[in-house]
Amino acid sequence: MKKIIVATGNEGKMREIRMIMKNLDIELVSLKEAGIEADIEENGTTFEENAIIKAKAIMELTGAVVMADDSGLEVDYINKEPGVYSARYLGKDTPYSVKNKNIIDRLAEAKGEERSARFVCAIAVAFPDGRILTSRGVIEGFIGYEEKGTNGFGYDPIVYVPEYGMTTGEMDPDFKNSISHRGKAIAKMTEQLKELYF
Repeated sequence: MKKIIVATGNEGKMREIRMIMKNLDIELVSLKEAGIEADIEENGTTFEENAIIKAKAIMELTGAVVMADDSGLEVDYINKEPGVYSARYLGKDTPYSVKNKNIIDRLAEAKGEERSARFVCAIAVAFPDGRILTSRGVIEGFIGYEEKGTNGFGYDPIVYVPEYGMTTGEMDPDFKNSISHRGKAIAKMTEQLKELYF
């Protein structure tokens, strides 16, 4: 069975990636499971750059095939913040309930289309031979007026997707994974991996 190390310490993200890729004959190993402790400086200006930085760093450390995900929330009304700083927004250890309230408060004057936002996910896979694959997925929505839903993690309770009449935090996990930014990015990456790796 092929093995890929997933360069993340985020258990929610790891759980989603495993669910999305469950039908592939592949072993996905988190950094924790691989016994890897690495403090990687994510200093890219795009999600793709940060995903590549993480994937390459762990690939060079281990000599293994490594997949990394960099994802976040872009809110148009506040200049696409928090963007690539989504995980570090207001401090890395700040609870998402605080981060979510801060974003809702900053949009107090925003109405209708002004509340537009999106989740973006970039996936990078780094191979020991130097090849790097990337893919991107996006799901469009609006910032809600309050947190709704306890599924998912992070900013999920405040991103309302009008097409489905609910926040991503209210979605059934399997359904969310089929339409989410991460689901789309991984689906595109899976097609590339099938051609090159399986």
